[in-house]
Amino acid sequence: MTNTTDTAPTMKAVSQETLGEPDVLTEIVTERPEPGIGQILVAVHAAGVNPTDWKHRRFGAFLGEPPFTLGWDVSGVVEAVGLGVALFQPGDEVFGMLPYPYGAGSHAEYVTGPARAFVPKPAALSHVEAGAIPLVALTAWQALVDIAQVRPGQRVLVPAAAGGVGHVAVQIAKARGAYVIGTASAAKHDFVRSLGADEVIDYRTQDVVKEARDIDVVLDPLGGEDRLRALEVLRPGGILVSILPGGFGDVTARAAELGVRAQDMLVEHDQAGMTAIASLVESGQLRVHVSGTHPLADAAKAHAEGETGRVTGKLVLTVRP
Repeated sequence: MTNTTDTAPTMKAVSQETLGEPDVLTEIVTERPEPGIGQILVAVHAAGVNPTDWKHRRFGAFLGEPPFTLGWDVSGVVEAVGLGVALFQPGDEVFGMLPYPYGAGSHAEYVTGPARAFVPKPAALSHVEAGAIPLVALTAWQALVDIAQVRPGQRVLVPAAAGGVGHVAVQIAKARGAYVIGTASAAKHDFVRSLGADEVIDYRTQDVVKEARDIDVVLDPLGGEDRLRALEVLRPGGILVSILPGGFGDVTARAAELGVRAQDMLVEHDQAGMTAIASLVESGQLRVHVSGTHPLADAAKAHAEGETGRVTGKLVLTVRP
């Protein structure tokens, strides 16, 4: 599908006409957006791919029926600014997360978003690295810092600690002074320890509930029965923060029975959070692991790889050299 005019500037983007498997994703030529009031236009250099992307591709989720262009992570260069924008000017290198969920569209050559969804890209980061960070890092930051208020000496459990959110959450919790226990398959234990985890549990051969005790904070990226069982590792007054909202009634009730707390959340674009994350990167306390890259035209391959559930860290679409 194309959506162009004879005079409007155009761009390439990844779109889909129907919900389904990765092969519904196609590269199209469409009209390049213009920044509105308070927005910037970013020439995208790299954009992360996250589980929420393939869930939306398959089920529509918050976006409903296609057509749409996915992607919330952005790293690139400001091309133009809209009315009232004073924080950035053309040529600035920035990274950030588009407003979730309805601001999707970074899997394209250009994207617009609120100026305050972005911060300057740390000079030491490549665009590929920067494009991998925003959504997972903001998710972990908002869960651990804004909601759980992790403090030095607390015990934090991070399931799926080698995944996108998990491997960043381990580092953020360590930066807050916590004692961190991660779960991962045996093959990924060395990786998780390299992030700073104090203990790693093999979820395939060990019972996490028996191995992890007296936990102050659980970051839940899994949902389902794992979420309910994770409540049992919390000490009285502890909190479980789930990044998968919805269907939370049983969890809340069980938490009350156990004398602990439970809270679900959706990540939000957040300039203050991005500023804190950039500071952690610049101080060497946070790094992102990019397991692979794909050109924009191969977005379907990135989705297929991500859906295997075996990716360590993040996958990134490269849009410009």
